[in-house]
Amino acid sequence: MDRFVPLGKKSKKEQKKFHTRQRKTWEGISPVTRTVPNGKAYNRKKKKADERRSSSDLRDEKLLFCYFPTDWR
Repeated sequence: MDRFVPLGKKSKKEQKKFHTRQRKTWEGISPVTRTVPNGKAYNRKKKKADERRSSSDLRDEKLLFCYFPTDWR
């Protein structure tokens, strides 16, 4: 049976082996803390994005109603 040796007294190689075994993977999850934005706060970017979306929707509708005959010579 091996005797207990504190981690601080082990060699660098042994310490590295210990820490490698202790380390876990995040399995595709980012460890960055995420926060939910305040819905009541004023957000300039949100307003601009909404305007862009509405203008692109109108542009798409205009393209749908354009009619080009197949033989227009």
